Amino acid sequence: MKIFFLLFTLTFLLFNLSGCEQKKDTKARQIHYDRDMCARCAMVVSDRKNTTQVINPKTHKTYKFDDIGCMVLWFEEEKIPWKDKAIIWITDIDTGEWIDARKAYYDTENITPMAYGFSAHKTKESIKKDQEIIDYNEVYKRVKELGR
Repeated sequence: MKIFFLLFTLTFLLFNLSGCEQKKDTKARQIHYDRDMCARCAMVVSDRKNTTQVINPKTHKTYKFDDIGCMVLWFEEEKIPWKDKAIIWITDIDTGEWIDARKAYYDTENITPMAYGFSAHKTKESIKKDQEIIDYNEVYKRVKELGR
C-alpha cells in the first residue's frame, strides 16, 4: 500500500509540476469596451477600430490603449525595457479583427481617439490608393516626433 501511495504521489507531482512550464497564451485578450481604461491616458477604451493592447512577454500582463499613439508614448515615458519583445495587438480598422501591430499596414489620415491618425490594416490592399501607407516602425517614429 505504501508503494502505491508513493507512486500515486510522484505521478501527481510530476503532472502538476510539468504543467507549470507550459507556454502562456499570447493571443489578444478580451477588451471590455466602455469599461477598460487606457494604460497611459486613463480614458475609457471605446473605439473598437483603433484599440491596441500590449502583452508583457515575461509576466503576460496585458496593457490596453485607446490609440496606438498612447502605446508608443507609454513605452517611451515608462522606459519599458521589454518593448522590443512585447506582444502587440491592434484592431484592423475595417474588420475590428486583432492583428499583429508590427506586421500591420497603417494609413495616416484617420480620426482616432487621441488624434494621432494612424489606423491599422491587415493588408495593403485594404487601404485606399490615394492614402499614404506606412509600417509600424514609421508609426512609432512619427508618434515620438509628435510627442503629445
